[in-house]
Amino acid sequence: MAATVNLAPDWRDAWPAPAKINLFLHVVGRRADGYHLLQTVFLFLDQADWLRFSPRGDGRIELAAPLPGVPAEQDLTVRAARALADATGCREGVTIAVDKRLPMGGGLGGGSSDAATTLIALNRLWRCGLSKARLEEIGLALGADVPIFIHGRSAFAEGVGERFTDVAPPAAWYLVLVPALAVPTADIFRAPDLRRDAPAIAPAAWRPGFGGNDLEAVACRLHPEVARHLDWLRHWQGAGGAARMSGSGACCFAEFATEAAARQAQAALPADMRGFVARGLQKHPLADLTA
Repeated sequence: MAATVNLAPDWRDAWPAPAKINLFLHVVGRRADGYHLLQTVFLFLDQADWLRFSPRGDGRIELAAPLPGVPAEQDLTVRAARALADATGCREGVTIAVDKRLPMGGGLGGGSSDAATTLIALNRLWRCGLSKARLEEIGLALGADVPIFIHGRSAFAEGVGERFTDVAPPAAWYLVLVPALAVPTADIFRAPDLRRDAPAIAPAAWRPGFGGNDLEAVACRLHPEVARHLDWLRHWQGAGGAARMSGSGACCFAEFATEAAARQAQAALPADMRGFVARGLQKHPLADLTA
C-alpha cells in the first residue's frame, strides 16, 4: 500500500482503508450509560481494504455489491455517506465499491476504517469542506473506532477510544494471524468476567511493550482458536514470547524488527493457520487530506 495518495483526488481514485492494531488495550472503568472506558495505543498497518466511489445523478447512496451477511442498510460505508450527507445537506449520490481484504470481526478495525475512508473521501469529492474534528464527531456516532482513522496518527487513546495523544511507536513489522472466525465485540464487553478496573496511566507514561489486552482472557475462553493462535505466536522463537490480540479479536499479532524475521515466522505457520505480514505506519495514508 502506498504511504501517500493524490492530494488533489478525483472520482477515478482508489482510496485505502488501512488496518489498525492495538499495541495494548486496558479497560479502566465503565460509564453510567454502560460504555466502557479504555486506554489503548492504535497503530496503523500497511494492509488495507480499498474503496472506490462513483457519482450518481439520482441522489441515492448505494453499494456496488453488499458484503456477505451485511444488509446494505447496516453497512458502515453507507451509513457514513448518509451521515455526511445529513450533516452537510449534500444531496449528491454515490455508488460505493469495497475491495474487502481485511477480515470481518477480526479486531483490525476494517469496518470502522472503511467508514472513515468514506467520510474523508466524500468530504473531498462532494466538496463539503468539513474539518477533521467535525468528521471525527460524525464518525464517533458510527462507532468508537472510526475517529482514530480520521485522526490519522498513531495515538494513545482514552475515553471510549476517541480522545487522542499522538505517540511514535518504533518502526516494526508484524505477523498478524487470522483465525477462521469472527468475534462479536458485544459478546466480549458484556461478559461478567471481563476485567474493568485496570489502573489508568498518563499518555506520557506509555512505553512500547507496556501492558496487554484486557479483552484477551474472555475472547480465549469463548473462542479457543484465539488462544491457540496466541500460544503459537508466543512460542515462536524470535517473537520474544510477546503476542497480543488486537481489539476484541479474533486476530493476533507479534512484532518483529525486520520483514525477513516476520516472513520467516509466517513460513513456519501450521497448515491450518493463516496470516499476513505488514509494516507499521506512523500515520494513515489519507492523514493529510483533512485539517
